[in-house]
Amino acid sequence: KVCAKNLKIEIDSIDIEDTFSSLKEALSGVFSGLPNDTTEENIQSRIRGTILMAISNKKGKMLITTGNKSEVSVGYSTLYGDMNGGFNPIKDIYKTEVYDLANWRNKNFPNNIHGPEGKIIPSSILEKEPSAELRENQKDTDSLPPYEELDKILEFLVDYEMSIKEIINKGFNEETIKMIENLLYISEYKRRQSAPGVKISQKNFGRDRRYPITNKFRDKN
Repeated sequence: KVCAKNLKIEIDSIDIEDTFSSLKEALSGVFSGLPNDTTEENIQSRIRGTILMAISNKKGKMLITTGNKSEVSVGYSTLYGDMNGGFNPIKDIYKTEVYDLANWRNKNFPNNIHGPEGKIIPSSILEKEPSAELRENQKDTDSLPPYEELDKILEFLVDYEMSIKEIINKGFNEETIKMIENLLYISEYKRRQSAPGVKISQKNFGRDRRYPITNKFRDKN
């Protein structure tokens, strides 16, 4: 809320608890005997996505999606949920770079920039443990390596197209590399349905990097 106020962004708060409960009840017969998992988490994201698209539709304003390159790479997002939107300004920027840009913006105010001067993005946002916030005490590191490690491995895999062996020689753990590589490959179907964004890096997803949606190939080296 502080960040939105600093940027003079209007805030509307809509509770999704009743909608979530209704959907769980509607699905209770089909899900009978099955444990809760990411399915229920993704339902929450899709409820939010539906609400945001409804507002976009009603008010004639484009919904901006917010998945960074780290999340887009490994599929850490919900199709038809937080991936909803018509444009993604940070699609080609890794998570660690998003933090760097946010810290830079708090300290700089170039002549051609929009918005007020001073510290725009509160420390509480920059210092908070990254989380999808779809379950209690959830952290991104429950499923992924720390972003400092993840982003460097992704940069080697995506931007420089290095082999697993080459990345191991850079000092990274083999199993971690293979896990990230697998997530990268199996998330292609999500990326094909993601909103377009600005090209920043030497190799973005789309025109610069094209892989099949389904495949059996893997780097054996």
